[in-house]
Amino acid sequence: MPTYDYECSACGHEMEVFQKISDPILKKCPECKKLKLKRLFGTGAAIMFKGSGFYQTDYRSEGYKKAAKADKKAASEKKSDSSKSDSKSKKPSKPE
Repeated sequence: MPTYDYECSACGHEMEVFQKISDPILKKCPECKKLKLKRLFGTGAAIMFKGSGFYQTDYRSEGYKKAAKADKKAASEKKSDSSKSDSKSKKPSKPE
């Protein structure tokens, strides 16, 4: 969830609010109680991955890896079988 900067145009109070993107924009100043609060345009923040465990969820599961490996092996075997049959179907040419 992002942090938004707000400033009251009536009293000049500034604050940062940690809220969802889908949350409505705040309008009422907590200091002067007037509806003059404006959300400021910020520079944004970088994405920071902290904590343990996000690497585990970032990569494919073992089941997926095994299935992909089996598919790759089956495709390479099929390809080698078709190349063998192509070489058998070709007749060597007789020298004249």
